[in-house]
Amino acid sequence: MKRTFLNLNTIASILLAAGLITACSSDDNNVTTEAESETETETEEEATENARWITIAGAKMGDEPGDGNGGTLIYSVTSEDAKDPTVQIDPFNNGFVAPSNRTARLQASEDGNTIFNISYAGDTGGNYTKYSVEGAGVFNQTGTEISIAPYVGTAPRWIKLFDGDNTGCAVRVDVEHIVDENDTPDDITDDTYIRTSQTVGIVTLNLVDSQINKYQQIDLSIGEELESQGYYIGRIDMPTLNAAGDKLYIGARMNKVDPATLSRDEENAADLESDSDYEVLGSKTIVVDYPSLENPTIITSTVGHGDTNGYRSINSFEYDGSVYQANQNDPEGSYILKIGADNQYDDSYAFNLDDALGITGAYVLAWRPAANGKAVLAYRHDGSVEGVAGAQGFFALVDLNAQTAVRIDDIPYNPDFYLFQYQGYAVEGTEIYLTQAPVGQNGNIYVVETETGEVIQGAELINAEGSHFIGAW
Repeated sequence: MKRTFLNLNTIASILLAAGLITACSSDDNNVTTEAESETETETEEEATENARWITIAGAKMGDEPGDGNGGTLIYSVTSEDAKDPTVQIDPFNNGFVAPSNRTARLQASEDGNTIFNISYAGDTGGNYTKYSVEGAGVFNQTGTEISIAPYVGTAPRWIKLFDGDNTGCAVRVDVEHIVDENDTPDDITDDTYIRTSQTVGIVTLNLVDSQINKYQQIDLSIGEELESQGYYIGRIDMPTLNAAGDKLYIGARMNKVDPATLSRDEENAADLESDSDYEVLGSKTIVVDYPSLENPTIITSTVGHGDTNGYRSINSFEYDGSVYQANQNDPEGSYILKIGADNQYDDSYAFNLDDALGITGAYVLAWRPAANGKAVLAYRHDGSVEGVAGAQGFFALVDLNAQTAVRIDDIPYNPDFYLFQYQGYAVEGTEIYLTQAPVGQNGNIYVVETETGEVIQGAELINAEGSHFIGAW
């Protein structure tokens, strides 16, 4: 029998009825003493207090199945209930609406008791709020709301730094193609184009007191030689704090404009980009001092040749003194790259997902390691079936130390299992919680014990038409 959560009024009615029945009973053997009742209540309260909240997020359909543009709804259960396949979780009917014009960008405290949100786009875009997790669809706003839009716009890329839930960091890059103003549109040549300027904004946010810590604007350059060829950093994301706490690594996506065919019509971005035939450069990361956010440098991998900015989920994590970073759009398939304690890429570490999984075109969608260096990773590849909302996704168990990856076959897959917008995993010890449900179909929570590879099928996820689940926190 499926078990659903009752609302407070229903629970109160049941307890009242039970109390009347007990009061009318004349059988002393069925009467619970006051001391026994208090002990049972204390035990239940202690169990609830000690349990970790697991928050599930669903992205509602806007215009097309899987677009996630209808808003984000969240719902929390205890870790015990998350593992129980008789429990049903229905955020689309019973969840809390996380403020956001499109898919909300969510983060959670390490203990799962707090959810942090920065609204993405629209009238509330850039607004930071945090909520205490109370169970089911109850999330109480705590602290004050603050806007970071004046610093990094209404659609900021942000994540929570792993510094004890104290700091969030958002980044933005603005680009402008610089040309020789003396030339006319009819005179465009290779000499017309000068470079593309890249202005980086970085803001750190005090998550405890809801205030701005620091804002820094940087005029970035990747070097005259590359810029003269039309290369520039077109998107940045996923700032990650190193183990020493004195450097911030910011992932980057390289773009390129063709100097010989540059259109001066800035309204038509498609005419400005010529990205299909250019040489893909080594993966790059921007490094700045922390907490000053000054002295930018750029480091380059000779192993990976893809983007390091990720998309919706955290793309890099500190583990055992180094930072491990996924890349995307690599011609050889995604890599897990390593940045050492010297703040440089460790090119002796060459962890390629194509090789490890025996596939081609691996693309890391979202990943998260536990403290033991073993991770759950969502990916697609060239063999993925095209579903209703995009390419089919899969999960793998990854070992950062052994540089191995194995597909998790105990999780069911479906052509409509879409993970491109996947955002988060909940970690409790060596266990990692994830959500599995095809677009518009029901699914389940799955819990992966990373030490053994054991997989537990947990609570049932109730879906809505065209909607999908984007993770657990």
